Amino acid sequence: MKPGHQNVGVDSAQTKVLVTSFSAMVAETTTFPVDLIKTRLQLHGESLSSSSPASAFRVGLGIVREQGVVGLYSGLSPAIIRHLFYTPIRIVGYEHLRSVVSADNGSFSVVGKAVVGGASGVVAQIIASPADLVKVRMQADGQRMNQGHQPRYSGPFDALNKIVRAEGFRGLWKGVFPNIQRAFLVNMGELACYDHAKQFVIRSRIADDNVYAHTLASIISGLAATSLSCPADVVKTRMMNQAAKKEGKVLYNSSYDCLVKTVKVEGTRALWKGFFPTWARLGPWQFVFWVSYEKFRKFAGLSSF
Repeated sequence: MKPGHQNVGVDSAQTKVLVTSFSAMVAETTTFPVDLIKTRLQLHGESLSSSSPASAFRVGLGIVREQGVVGLYSGLSPAIIRHLFYTPIRIVGYEHLRSVVSADNGSFSVVGKAVVGGASGVVAQIIASPADLVKVRMQADGQRMNQGHQPRYSGPFDALNKIVRAEGFRGLWKGVFPNIQRAFLVNMGELACYDHAKQFVIRSRIADDNVYAHTLASIISGLAATSLSCPADVVKTRMMNQAAKKEGKVLYNSSYDCLVKTVKVEGTRALWKGFFPTWARLGPWQFVFWVSYEKFRKFAGLSSF
């Protein structure tokens, strides 16, 4: 490869990372309140004091009453930090692997897209897991405040410091295995479905490669990703929220233990707690992300995803 061509490739990759990061920040900020409500719903039922049924509306209204509108953005900073690592790695990684496989085989099946999408998500999630842990803990702090307890952390860096001190450096990767499972399922549904659905819409002449095709594809991928990942998301949220007590005891010993206890105490339906808030967030998140991402790629002189 000629040096000039190599520089073009590096510049293209850097541009994709920047465009992906910015699009993810826009999407995350826009839909974060729904993510916060989803997390609170998934944690509902862990404490004895939360025996009454909860709804997304009641949870959201409670947050606004107790903390004001700003409370809906509790934990936004670690969420954005997470996406600065997570989203570029999975999106750019998927596109790179798709190009490699397509170049070798001449085609790329939906199964291949699913596997590549899942693998890209796993790598990205392992790297971004500490920021995800901090986000969940800070989101759960608002619920503690509503119950009359003091918040555990004053900010993301304080959370990182306290987690390392209390639980060790490995504590930053607490819940990493359910996190990986969720990341594989989410990206298998999201990336593969968006890619395949968009191509189907364009080939079927339902729409050109424009905002209409991107919107239809994002809705389909959002529903698929939510259906596949919700049980793993509930387990991940509960595993990451639990902090080791002074006597070293924890509520859940493993992801499987969390799964069994959740079903035993709350029933199978508890695994899909927060389904509609999750879909209500993933749908708009993907719409904002993919539409803005495709637009920014065009402005940057890149081809469509």
